[in-house]
Amino acid sequence: MSDLKKNKPKGALVAFLGPLGTFSHAAVDQYFGIDAPKHSVATIDDVFAQVEAGHAQFGVVPVENSTEGAVNNTQDCLVDTSLQIVAEVVIPIEHNLMMREGASTTSIKRIVSHRQSLAQCRGWLAAHFPAVEKVEVASNAEAARLASLDPHTAAIAGLRAAQLYSLQVLYARIQDQQNNCTRFLVLAKDPVPPSGADKTSILVYAENKPGALFRILEPFDAFQVSLTKIETRPARDSVWAYVFFIDFEGHIEDSAVRKVFEQLQGRTVKIKQLGSYPLAKVSA
Repeated sequence: MSDLKKNKPKGALVAFLGPLGTFSHAAVDQYFGIDAPKHSVATIDDVFAQVEAGHAQFGVVPVENSTEGAVNNTQDCLVDTSLQIVAEVVIPIEHNLMMREGASTTSIKRIVSHRQSLAQCRGWLAAHFPAVEKVEVASNAEAARLASLDPHTAAIAGLRAAQLYSLQVLYARIQDQQNNCTRFLVLAKDPVPPSGADKTSILVYAENKPGALFRILEPFDAFQVSLTKIETRPARDSVWAYVFFIDFEGHIEDSAVRKVFEQLQGRTVKIKQLGSYPLAKVSA
């Protein structure tokens, strides 16, 4: 258990991308516990704003999905925020077909879910309910709410939504890719100390000249610091300039990581440390 989980303030409020019953809600429950005070907000920007303003002590936002890729809105917010990443949570994305208690699949007239969830279950739906109308809604939680009101509506959502709206799961794990996961970040104002098994995230503004990326990556190889992710995003303050989101193993206080940073100082325009935090344990 990380120091954050052991020492988080009692009753600390956690802001997350709502509504209740989403996978973001499940990430909060997994990391902070189901009894943690929660505040669902409408957008990822609102999560950052709530924590920055001190209205919530922690924020939870999705940052990438194993099949859909990066969440651009979260990355854009990380560029501007003063908050630190203090933990990560990885949630298996398991979609289930659910209806009201007592309803039958023979009565289904429509299947509702978020656009991405419908896409991630496209093959299963084509094989099992090819003629049933598919309707996109704002979230899986909203889909579950609609199914709870209508015996002819089935929803695709996670187990948290089924529990919240008292729905029966008729078919479990219907997603086409069984290893689909989403990674969430836990945000706070203050950094956390080393845990012994950490990851660090940084944002690097590269020099606009040939070999810039090679010069950035070379110190990681020289000091045997393992990269776990590198991703490019356009720099919003300059045309045709780019920033690199880089994740690597280790804590900012580690000796090897400090040496990498020393080498990077003369090879980059700017480095922003986004946080050092315990590596998430991924369930099989």
